[in-house]
Amino acid sequence: MMQQWYEKLFENYGEKYDKEIFVQGTTGECDFIEKELGYDKSLNILDVGCGTGRHAIELTKRGYMIMGIDLSESQLERAREKARANHLTIDFLKHDARDLPFENQFDVAIMLCEGGFPLMETDEMNFEILKNVAKALKDSAKFIFTTLNGLFPLYHSINDFHGEHHHEGAHYKSDTFDLITFRDYNVTTFIDDDGYKHQLACNERYYVPSEITWQLQSLGFEKIEFFGAKIGAYSREDKLTKEDYEMLVVAEKM
Repeated sequence: MMQQWYEKLFENYGEKYDKEIFVQGTTGECDFIEKELGYDKSLNILDVGCGTGRHAIELTKRGYMIMGIDLSESQLERAREKARANHLTIDFLKHDARDLPFENQFDVAIMLCEGGFPLMETDEMNFEILKNVAKALKDSAKFIFTTLNGLFPLYHSINDFHGEHHHEGAHYKSDTFDLITFRDYNVTTFIDDDGYKHQLACNERYYVPSEITWQLQSLGFEKIEFFGAKIGAYSREDKLTKEDYEMLVVAEKM
């Protein structure tokens, strides 16, 4: 099977990924998660698309029980190294979020910083991720995730956004934002952990709140709320607008 762009990107990018500007808000993001969970450390948490384990590690330090799953063995190994360095025991397991083995097992799921969803090559595959997360959750569970805000590219240039947030990590150049499919077709250039340069043709799906709402409702979620997703500063006071590049979704399964 042909390797997809997101598999190639994360094949050897753990150390460089941890230096990206968009992963520097872990503490504040975990503050928000804790508050949403009522500081209940008895809850069993699933971190979907955990990457190098930044949220899982921080939440474990705070006393929570959490399992991290990801498609990239390289990212997972980086997460395990970091956990060992912090003298933490965390299950970091390789799983495809479109086909999870869990059923009614977790009280909470988090899926942050585009942890799989919405990177898949079809809408059906993205929906399978939501479906599998829902299956993994118990009744009355909470699902906290971020995704790309489809309102943003209707009013703003994606290239300008990435230009304003220029940094030393991966560089994104948008070629086309398709108004019919709400997919951004871009070229991502990055240097892997061994110093080799790569250029990948990528596409990512942007979602509007109404799409997320009906998808989650079809999976048994009833209370669905949307907020802006500012790096390291998630807040219920930050109502979602067209100015937000990402949206933060908080949903409760009934």
